This record gives sequence, C-alpha cells and structure tokens, in this order.
Amino acid sequence: MIKAILFDLDATLLPMDQDLFLKTYMGKMAKKMTAFGYKAEEFIEAIWLGSYEMIKNDGSRSNEEAVWSYFCKRFGEGAREHESYLDEFYRNEFCSVKSVCGYDAASRRIVERIKAAGIPVILATNPVFPEVATNERIKWAGLEPELFDNITTYENSRFSKPNPQYYIEIAEKFGISAEDCLMVGNDVDDDMSAEKAGMQVYLVTDNLINKSGKDIGKYPNGTLVDLENQ
Repeated sequence: MIKAILFDLDATLLPMDQDLFLKTYMGKMAKKMTAFGYKAEEFIEAIWLGSYEMIKNDGSRSNEEAVWSYFCKRFGEGAREHESYLDEFYRNEFCSVKSVCGYDAASRRIVERIKAAGIPVILATNPVFPEVATNERIKWAGLEPELFDNITTYENSRFSKPNPQYYIEIAEKFGISAEDCLMVGNDVDDDMSAEKAGMQVYLVTDNLINKSGKDIGKYPNGTLVDLENQ
C-alpha cells in the first residue's frame, strides 16, 4: 500500500531541458555576482564544485553547511556575508530563467488527485537549492509550495540524490517504511536510486535523463499523462 508519493521537480513536474536550464541559471547568477568582485567563470566553477560537496554529503551536516563551507574555503570566510546577494538574485533575476522551462497541466492534476485521496505528496527535488529557489521553480510548474507535505531543500537535507540515504531520511521524517513510498522522477541515476532504499519507482519519460545508458525497461515507466491515467 502506497502511504506517500515523492515527486522530482526539474524535468518531471516542471518540463525543461536541464542542460539549458543550468547554463541559463548559472550564467545569470554569475553575472549578478560579478558586481561584487567575483569572476564569472570562477564563480560558475565554484557552483559546480559546491554542488558536488552537497551530493557527496555524508549526513554529518546539512547541505547548506556543506556548500557554504566550500565557498568560504575558496573565497574566504567573508563569502557567507554575500548570501543576501544570492537571496536577492533568487527573488528577482531568477524568475527570468522560467523562459527556458516548459509547463504541463498534468502536473497539477496529478498532485491534486493524490492529495484528494489523502496520500501525502512530497517534493523530492535534489536538495542543492535553497528554499527560496525551490519555491520559485514550484510556481513555474503551476503549483504552490503549500500543496506539498514536505519539500527537500539544502537547508533541511543532509543527503542528496543519488544517495539512497536521501530517500531513507525522507521516509523516516514521516515515520513510514521506504517500501510504502513511490518515487516519481525522470532521471534514471538520481531518481531510480530510490529503489535501492526500498521504494517503489516510476520513471517519467517525457524529459528522460539516462546518462548511464541503463535499460529503462526494468522500471515502471511512461509519460506524466500515462501516470495520471493509471
């Protein structure tokens, strides 16, 4: 019996070409930060390497602590003082990145249908973004943060995809077994790793990411509309 359903956001509920999204997002953020003395290329590299620090996080600290520890080592202890500039970016310039994303009305229909059935809906987006950026992208998908019973962000998470501990931590927060959860996502490596945690999975093929070239036939799969019609 399914007691909770987890959804990925980027390229699952929010259609997008992830490479184009990242290129556009990072370019705009780097441009913002050059006004405060950062070099664009160096800042973009730091974003990538900081993200890696969150992905390899062993649970000893939050993802927020992991990325800012890296930034302070790279740019000096004063780097954390610039967090307000990044927050300002996410509240203003970041909204323009919506132009490279799509929209699928099925996302809202599915989430509302599950909520109506009394099943908790969890937004299991890889927690490498702060809450402000995650909430903004939720809105781009035609949804509201309030629709979800839990949203993973870099502030409240100690693991990241594809680490199975990321999924185990979510189940533990709800006091349910991983086996009673269904993870829905488009990335074979990141989202289907929930299976290693014991969760059931569904692979969304609309914007499929399969960097490892795995046989997707072993996973229940189909479009978002296919999932809606089940």
